[in-house]
Amino acid sequence: MAHTPPEPATPAARAARFGALWLGAIGVVFGDIGTSPLYAMREALAHAGGVEPRLAVFGVVSLVFWALTLVVTLKYVVIVMRADNGGEGGTLALMALAQKALAQNAFKKRSAWLVLLGIVGAALFYGDGLITPAISVLSAVEGLTTAPVIGAHFQPFVLPLAAVILLGLFAVQSRGTEVVGRFFGPITLVWFVALAALGLPFVLQRPDILLAFSPVYAVRLLVADGPLGVTILGSVFLCVTGAEALYADMGHFGKGPIRAGWLLVALPCLMVNYLGQGALCLIRPAAMDNPFFAMIPHAVYWPVMLLTTAATIIASQAVITGAFSVTQQAVQLGLLPRIDIKRTSETVAGQIFVPQVNIALAVGVLFLLFMFKTSSNMASAYGVAVTTTMVVTVALLFVVAQRHWKWPLWACVAVLAPFLALDLVFLGSNALKIADGGWVPLAAAGAIVLAMWTWRTGSELLHSKVHRDSIALADLIDSLRARPPHPVPGTAIFLTSDPSVAPVALLHNLKHNKVLHAENVVMTVRTADQPRVAEKDRVEIESLGGAGEGPGFRRVTIHYGFMETPNVPRALGSCRRRGLVFDLMSTSFFVGRRTVVASPGVGMPLWQDKLFIWMVRNAADPIDYFHIPAGRVVEMGSQVVV
Repeated sequence: MAHTPPEPATPAARAARFGALWLGAIGVVFGDIGTSPLYAMREALAHAGGVEPRLAVFGVVSLVFWALTLVVTLKYVVIVMRADNGGEGGTLALMALAQKALAQNAFKKRSAWLVLLGIVGAALFYGDGLITPAISVLSAVEGLTTAPVIGAHFQPFVLPLAAVILLGLFAVQSRGTEVVGRFFGPITLVWFVALAALGLPFVLQRPDILLAFSPVYAVRLLVADGPLGVTILGSVFLCVTGAEALYADMGHFGKGPIRAGWLLVALPCLMVNYLGQGALCLIRPAAMDNPFFAMIPHAVYWPVMLLTTAATIIASQAVITGAFSVTQQAVQLGLLPRIDIKRTSETVAGQIFVPQVNIALAVGVLFLLFMFKTSSNMASAYGVAVTTTMVVTVALLFVVAQRHWKWPLWACVAVLAPFLALDLVFLGSNALKIADGGWVPLAAAGAIVLAMWTWRTGSELLHSKVHRDSIALADLIDSLRARPPHPVPGTAIFLTSDPSVAPVALLHNLKHNKVLHAENVVMTVRTADQPRVAEKDRVEIESLGGAGEGPGFRRVTIHYGFMETPNVPRALGSCRRRGLVFDLMSTSFFVGRRTVVASPGVGMPLWQDKLFIWMVRNAADPIDYFHIPAGRVVEMGSQVVV
């Protein structure tokens, strides 16, 4: 999905746009949390098996209601969504906002731990992204085994069918989700209506289930179950997985449509369904084994089954595209090497496809599918990554509230400490799942944290080494004034990450070819700590003078937000509007190729040096990444020891 466009002028146009964004949010934002009724009640009731059945039902429904109210509604919808970074949300956007707040308050040296928190949050999102498609699709396909008459015959085909659906889902990613996305909203809206329609008849049969809104039942269940009550909390938490999407997708749809979608559609329909499942279990205690599929009338079983499968595919799609967006942000923020990011739409900026991430997710999801085999087993691995992400969100939000919103310390503690305590309780309950499979998403996240931290640290060491061994650009220009080289016609653009020193490619051109172009541009692409940069602020041009009668020099800095894809030729259009004209047919782009060599005892440990070097070698070609015409590029190599 794309970043929200400017507000339309007329009230009718604004209403139409709000409705479109609201419907889109229903389809994308609430896909994950909207499929949690498939397994959340089943798992929670299973862990409450040692308690008297009536108390178990009332207690679990009460816990679900208060989890949705406190975690999703109060924490995310009311508070966390206030922390937008230029309209964008998500862990990395929050990290950038917190860094900006500290920088404005002269706390630059303390921002390293913020980066680490952001890295952990992003890595955990990938870990969650492995579980969500697998458990959602598998839960839906398992419903075939409860189908009337022929259900028992489907048991051997559950895993293969789930694998085929998931493989098909990953296979179509390269085509983009723009067309499919148009159907997300209507289908998911029908899904939520169906959830309410399935639950309402049972609520009408047992209206006493409404007593579960009282927190007394939640407390009584936890007390009655003793120490095992913690395991119930871990299962109940499954009903709020997907809450992070409300914040992460804020930039795509805006706060208003997401809040309206949650309060007017998602929350009421989810609660009616959970109440209905609870009422059904009071009417037929045997339904506790799988209450969602037990509440489907036989007459409409297959239409509901098809709708369920569609809803789980949509929920999986939202996570996959979210992983693509997080990857783009991480690359722009310097947490990952350049990665091949393909646009799948000419008109929708957010429609991207990252082949490497798509393949990695597909392999990981299929591995989990055949490793755990059932959604109940997979539920043991679900929730650990999500709860940790929520803790990270509160920690970053504390910095934003105190430094950016200027809240006094007592207000930050009073408002955020209760949410942190609640998140830590859920984290503790989910930590019990680590031995039963929760280690899988944590291991995946740990590997990503290691890769991101290695890339960031290695990049800083490499930059420091190059800067230390380089010649200041101003000194080079002064020396060229004394002995100007022979200028050749045309313009040379030297891409560099450090505009204060002479680019290696420039020095090699001067050393080996003994000439420089008539116009020399030292160009740097910078990533801002905001999602997008206005076109008027895209380019900075600074004249550095010339070397007497010889070549002239300019420094050009191109700014992009962390949600944008750099495109150097397109940015040159902004230079033209500022009086700096480039003729691509007479312009050469000089790119330095660094060969990084590991050195024991210098910088990072040797194994980490080798990991960094491997990442450097496998990074996307800067020519492709910056969309530079290949026929206008001159590459020059150098060797750097780290």
